[in-house]
Amino acid sequence: MSKFQMGDMVFAAQDLYNEALEESGESGIPGVAPDALLAAAGARGVVVNVGHAQEMPEEEIYLVRFEMDAEGTLAEPIGCLTDELSADELSEVVV
Repeated sequence: MSKFQMGDMVFAAQDLYNEALEESGESGIPGVAPDALLAAAGARGVVVNVGHAQEMPEEEIYLVRFEMDAEGTLAEPIGCLTDELSADELSEVVV
């Protein structure tokens, strides 16, 4: 069973970037610069779909729309791996 389901609220567990494709160095998401920040750690989002990549059938990929402003406007969906998401808001680390 999936850790997250469609409609679940999730948080980015780390900064999520648009990784460049290994083969070409081009943007993994068309129209977005390679290495652009897609969601900052702690950003709130909603799972809109759950699936698997053909290359990694054992790894779940969650399609998530993260909030992009204080009004809660949702950005275009991005694919996230389980370890990139958290069910809990990130709390500040006190050193």
